[in-house]
Amino acid sequence: MEIINMHQAKSELSRLVRDVLDGKRVRIARRGHPVVELHPIKEDSTLRVPGLLKGKIQISDDFDETPDEVNELFEGDIDSALNSQTDPLSKSKTEQSSKPN
Repeated sequence: MEIINMHQAKSELSRLVRDVLDGKRVRIARRGHPVVELHPIKEDSTLRVPGLLKGKIQISDDFDETPDEVNELFEGDIDSALNSQTDPLSKSKTEQSSKPN
């Protein structure tokens, strides 16, 4: 196994790739400590089989309908949309101000 420093690896990248493709192990070190190892990419020879999840996934009839609250945030008045929703932070601030010290 070859251990090579980062600077040298930059200069000799083509040779290192050739070595790895020829079956050699190459590690690249930073400050004398190996940090990465080069290895060839193995092509995935398995083919995808369409329809493996057929009958196992159910999509509701309204999956593509946007809720009115979301439409209001995009298209409407943001202040009224935000005020119509429960905001736990604003509740806690109101509750804190009403508590005696």
